[in-house]
Amino acid sequence: MDQSPFDRVILGDIVLPEAVLPRGYVAIRGETIAAIGQGAPPPAAAIADYSGKLVLPGLVDGHMHTSSSTGWPGIEGASMSAAAGGVTTCVDMPYDVPQPVTDAGILRAKVGVVEASSHVDMALYGTITKTGGVAAIAGLAEAGVCSFKLSTYEYDAVRFPRIDHPTMLAAFREIARTGLMCAIHNEDQELVERLTAEAKSAGRTDPIMHARTRPPLAESMADLEIFEMALETGCHVHIAHSSLARGFELAELFRRQGARTSGEACIQYLCMTEEDLVRLEGFGKCNPPFRTAEEVERVWGALAAGRIAYVSTDHAPWPRERKLYRGDIFAPGAGLTGLQSFAPLMFSLLEERGLPVTLMASLCAERPARFHGLAPKKGAIRIGADADLLVLERGDFTFDEASIQDRPDARWSPYHGRRMRGRVAATWLRGSLIWNGEEVLARPGQGHFVPRQHRETYLGED
Repeated sequence: MDQSPFDRVILGDIVLPEAVLPRGYVAIRGETIAAIGQGAPPPAAAIADYSGKLVLPGLVDGHMHTSSSTGWPGIEGASMSAAAGGVTTCVDMPYDVPQPVTDAGILRAKVGVVEASSHVDMALYGTITKTGGVAAIAGLAEAGVCSFKLSTYEYDAVRFPRIDHPTMLAAFREIARTGLMCAIHNEDQELVERLTAEAKSAGRTDPIMHARTRPPLAESMADLEIFEMALETGCHVHIAHSSLARGFELAELFRRQGARTSGEACIQYLCMTEEDLVRLEGFGKCNPPFRTAEEVERVWGALAAGRIAYVSTDHAPWPRERKLYRGDIFAPGAGLTGLQSFAPLMFSLLEERGLPVTLMASLCAERPARFHGLAPKKGAIRIGADADLLVLERGDFTFDEASIQDRPDARWSPYHGRRMRGRVAATWLRGSLIWNGEEVLARPGQGHFVPRQHRETYLGED
């Protein structure tokens, strides 16, 4: 019988939020990390040698949509794409087809689908119905949602409704009692609807009009509304996707006044511009839209200043047919694929700016896990944490949308053809290899539902 103290040792350059350990190791016992170090590895039943490669915590995507276009069957394919992208924990949005996650019963049903079909671990958001939904908040929190999501803009009266101010205020008060975070889709409906109607009446339906009809003001107006209500109620209110540096500045301003406010940047707002929207047409349409190159630089400034809670993808795998531009930019669905490109793209963006890879471990793993109450189980290479690891190989690669592991009609990417400075060579979930650089090895249901670990919210102060 093998008497080795560890089941497996992973060798490589270990990336922690504060440092890189060259020629390091992570020792695993069962599904958890049991030791971390440098130099000669300890004895183990098996060794996975990734010498010369980076070993990061498995990424935690704090914002993605598996089921907004295809319903819960979308969980299986999206989670395969996550495994191939080094994302070991997905935080899935509640706006599912045909019914959003608005009570504990629906949540339990979705958890059952996750446990049967997901290839990676998954935490789940909850939301409320347009009217009469506040009473279900406590039950959703008890059933294990990690956070809540509401919207100031209506895409669908049932699936993705606008919550009016009095209802949102009541919801914030109730969510504050749970201690959980509430993320907000932040766009002013009246302004966007008027600008869109004017553009259509003028015959302006070309791609750039998607950005022109959803101007920065539409975001900042919504930010001010939700943050004032955060100050009033004590709820932790979070911008689900700020395309503007101003959003992060406002969150900081309200924090200084005693509010619990924060905001995340989706990765597209760190690299995509209005010119990319014109080039990509429907395949570059997302909400909020891409901004100017100058605004991208300002968002990087907010990142450097420590104002950004974390970086996510807002992955939304619309069927290719729903993204085609046929002369009317208002017709295609809004949302991008981003799970499988997340790790190589974030690494490339940091490398191109001469920034340390430790920022990736922090902003794309540890911090989203902490904001969603999944730490210390998820998000970091830490003794006692789940052995979730991403192995990144440095080099010169080109992202090919044909490699996406999701269903065939979701194999498209706004980053198709982009040169990357790294690729995902391996992904480990709770000590098991689920991606070997070529194929997904996980089976459906190998991923588990991860309930929120505690009721303490996090604002990133420490």
